[in-house]
Amino acid sequence: MEPFKNNISPDLVRCIGSHVAQHHADFDRLGFEADILAELEDLELKQRAGLIARHLDRHLPRDLSSRFAILQAMLHPMTEIAFDRGSDERGIRGWGMMPLGMVVAASGLDDFEASFALLKEMTKRATAEFDVRPFLARDQDQALAIMAPWVKDESVHVRRLVSEGTRPRLPWGMRLQALVADPTPTLPLLEALKDDPEDYVRRSVANHLNDIAKDHPELVADIAKRWLKGADRNREKLVRHACRSLIKQGHTATLEAFGLNPPEIRVEGPQVLTAEVAYGDTVGFNIELVSTSSKTQDLVIDYLIHFKKANGTLAPKVFKWTKLTLAPGERLTLSRSHAIRPITTRVYYGGTQAVSLRINGKDFGFCEFELVMPTAMN
Repeated sequence: MEPFKNNISPDLVRCIGSHVAQHHADFDRLGFEADILAELEDLELKQRAGLIARHLDRHLPRDLSSRFAILQAMLHPMTEIAFDRGSDERGIRGWGMMPLGMVVAASGLDDFEASFALLKEMTKRATAEFDVRPFLARDQDQALAIMAPWVKDESVHVRRLVSEGTRPRLPWGMRLQALVADPTPTLPLLEALKDDPEDYVRRSVANHLNDIAKDHPELVADIAKRWLKGADRNREKLVRHACRSLIKQGHTATLEAFGLNPPEIRVEGPQVLTAEVAYGDTVGFNIELVSTSSKTQDLVIDYLIHFKKANGTLAPKVFKWTKLTLAPGERLTLSRSHAIRPITTRVYYGGTQAVSLRINGKDFGFCEFELVMPTAMN
């Protein structure tokens, strides 16, 4: 598989150099390209974009209107978002927008109107979600005032930028501490976008709410309860995705918003099928549920693997399992297996681990097993 960093490649550097040269008479194209290519190979993707942005900043005119006019002229005429479609002789798009957006964010903070006008065009050709954030950090009220009308823009990419660019904890992006502390300024924007016709936008709204839930779970639970009233399938899907972390945590108010009440059940298990599990194998377990309720009840069942850490303590990780309806007095047996396989986000340590359950937010059971690691990994 091609390394991810190669989305910003030597060919893209040359393509950017070619387009700058077409619109900037005093541009030293050969020097620009040579300086970047001398360092590019050893850098990861975001570092590569930053390197190009720094050299663009050095070569472009200092006058902001002239600088922005060149960047505007370099944009590809095709405005669909497509990271898999490279920049070409017609203009820059896709991953090529990343360093161009960095230039706008670094040099345009004294002119919000001009900067946002350019970023609005750039986001149609990739995304400007990272580049609006320095403006939000500088003057949140001014930035939101400019972006607010965009919730009705004809471009799906511009509408998405309103939600994605203002996320408090956007991955890869600078954290917006003011919105982490108080997310209410963006709530009217999310309200306006919650029933957007495009799933691309609605999914961004869900991820934005999931960001908020990390710091303000009760607020998101209240929003979920309100939005679920009379919700169609699309909005219900949005809210469920927005609340995914809170549901996994068993957050009571969120579960109640989805009509999930404290379970009235007797639980036997989980019972691990083998006391020892070899690294690379699976841990299997069974559970038995017995309803103690006089009413039918909906249950969301998750399981937790309590992985051993380097210091010997156990750290639980929640995994989604199933949703079901249990009739009054019904008895049900379920089985599950979980692969203990290599993944990049976890280091395994041999010894005692455990399995438990979380049903409608309430924890049940705790059954230990021994993870046996290969000798070479101990």
